[in-house]
Amino acid sequence: MKILFIGGTGTISMAITRLLAERGDEVYLLNRGSRTAELPDNVKVIQCDINDEEDAARKLEGMEFDCAGEFIGFVPEQLERDYRLLRGKVKQYIYISSASAYQKPPKSYLITEETPLENPYWEYSRNKKACEEYLMGLYRSEGFPVTIVRPSHTYDERSVPLGVHGKNGSWQVVKRIREGKPVIIHGDGTSLWTITHNSDFAKAYVGLIGDKTAIGEAFHITSDESVSWNDIYKAIADAMGVELKACHISSEMLAAMGDFDFTGSLIGDKANSVIFDNSKVKAHVPGFHAEVSVREGIRRTVEYVLAHEECQKDDEEFDKWCDETIEAIEKLIKEKKVK
Repeated sequence: MKILFIGGTGTISMAITRLLAERGDEVYLLNRGSRTAELPDNVKVIQCDINDEEDAARKLEGMEFDCAGEFIGFVPEQLERDYRLLRGKVKQYIYISSASAYQKPPKSYLITEETPLENPYWEYSRNKKACEEYLMGLYRSEGFPVTIVRPSHTYDERSVPLGVHGKNGSWQVVKRIREGKPVIIHGDGTSLWTITHNSDFAKAYVGLIGDKTAIGEAFHITSDESVSWNDIYKAIADAMGVELKACHISSEMLAAMGDFDFTGSLIGDKANSVIFDNSKVKAHVPGFHAEVSVREGIRRTVEYVLAHEECQKDDEEFDKWCDETIEAIEKLIKEKKVK
């Protein structure tokens, strides 16, 4: 099959790109070319800033695709651009939305594709909902062949999955755990969460490509394994052979501090216990199941991050904030005990 990805080298999309290349599909990536060294030899790059619509139109002129995948579209205006560029050129357009767009707080812990999209806590999620509504409107009015995919917390070898971290990602938390320093876990750490390795996500996504019955439909793709945040953080510590020192702070308090965007990422997402029902995507992709367990995926990721200095980006601001916040909590607890 001839496939175009807008993006194609991110956390989610790189695994899909590699799987399709291995399968022998004709894969084109339209992006700025920042990670081309990591691509399989048979993947073709159309180097272009997609925001330069005239240049993108020139480079796509005369080309048609069995499928186009959009991985970097966050607001409807970007999808309007895609529609102008790809109308009449694709048999299927797969849009990466987000499971964070599902109703928060959820009325049920079990999430299906019929769960309403309504997240008042996170603009990112509201924009994803608006993107879905725009595309489904095109499907109904113009027959535009859209399929919507909603990932939840999907990770790769470069970033350890966490709930509370700074602007530079996961490394500072991993470093604190390795050095025996306490780390902040939101809530009491018992809420259930689902993390999905990108290699597993890719298998289901690839299975939807070319599926005519998937057009006009939405799917989430996640692992079936749900674990607590305490278990996730302990798996990180275990992967390094050290003891986890956890400091539990309520999500509401973390959000109220306002130092980082914990209102969206926690209250609007990770603080909620959810279990995903993947029966719909499994019906369309027979045999699909996630193979990488939480402990195995975290072990692989921690080993990779520790072995690659480019993944070790220090975050002094976040580290200082953690020390000050934990010290303040411990001081408050001590004072209350004294009284």
